[in-house]
Amino acid sequence: MNKLLAALIATVFSAAVFAQATPAVPASSAPAAKAEAKADKTAVKGEKKAKKAKKSAKKATTEEKKAS
Repeated sequence: MNKLLAALIATVFSAAVFAQATPAVPASSAPAAKAEAKADKTAVKGEKKAKKAKKSAKKATTEEKKAS
């Protein structure tokens, strides 16, 4: 009985150690990097469009003030 109990406890500890020892390796980091670069590019385009819209709105407001 003691040998069986010792074997079961050793199995539990060895499983826990094995689970901690194996590092998680990403399957492929290249697609994630591409997606991140694409998201950055989209964000830059969005910022440029926002600046352009703000500039045109400011220009329109200035023209309206001049017309009044």
